Amino acid sequence: MNAIVTVVGQDKVGIIAAICILMSEYNVNILDISQTILQGAFTMVMAVDVSKSTASIGELGTALAELGGKMDLSIRIQREEIFDAMHRI
Repeated sequence: MNAIVTVVGQDKVGIIAAICILMSEYNVNILDISQTILQGAFTMVMAVDVSKSTASIGELGTALAELGGKMDLSIRIQREEIFDAMHRI
């Protein structure tokens, strides 16, 4: 199963590294990454494969939210089919 991770916040050193380390700890495979900086705001979207993850989507969401809190970022994860459905409306 695939999921989409979104990250938004002020740009700073180590954002991508911290998120990739967390993904690795939960055995989540990163399929694709798109990131940019818009007027000082860091934005990133990641497509990830959670089929072999050692945690549920809910647990991943909690871990990502905790990381986001520590780094002053908004980090969310959604199942790919939910993400796609939201953007068709």
